[in-house]
Amino acid sequence: MPDYIPRGDEQFLLWAKNLVAYVQPKLTAFNIPAAALPPIQTELTNYETAFTAAIDPNRGKVDVLNKNESRDALKTDIRACVKAYLAYNPAVTDADKEHMGLPLHDATRSSAPVPKTIPELELDSSVIRQISVHFRDAGSDKRGKPAHVHGVELRWALLDKPPQSVEDLTKSAFDTASPYTFKFDETQRGRALYICPCWENNKGEKGPYGEIVKAIIP
Repeated sequence: MPDYIPRGDEQFLLWAKNLVAYVQPKLTAFNIPAAALPPIQTELTNYETAFTAAIDPNRGKVDVLNKNESRDALKTDIRACVKAYLAYNPAVTDADKEHMGLPLHDATRSSAPVPKTIPELELDSSVIRQISVHFRDAGSDKRGKPAHVHGVELRWALLDKPPQSVEDLTKSAFDTASPYTFKFDETQRGRALYICPCWENNKGEKGPYGEIVKAIIP
């Protein structure tokens, strides 16, 4: 199943605005804490402002960078909110999920087991300002996710020195089909990208994290 979050900037903005607008009046009905939504609303406002600046014909490199950073922050927090309060909440109906653009889950089907293996990454920096991340199960010759795994989480950050732990990788990306491609701004060329992967099942339960790998943005 493909990732439910739209990849395009404008499509993502419209989708996020629809989700927040739908959830806001239903916090009590969905048993969601009142404090869960305001941070996402703030990040949504920041992203819309940054997106508008980035598509202006007179935009600068900083405008594009701000747009990318605010989009990543909003995606990370929306994904966490969906996992915690919406995806498996019995108060949220299939009709609700369709209105919010979220995937439906078969309540009669048991979830896949928590992943036990770790992903291995192969990085491709042959395209300027891009790094493509191919992933496979540890020891496998075949790219892609193993059976009973929904997708891969990629914890990542741009850092000036090597991270001490996975917790130093404060951003998150998710994909269900190899490869995942990071795209960067011209001002970010030459910076060090650190990535650490783990498998997830269809309930968002994570397996162990693999090795932290490094790439230089071309």
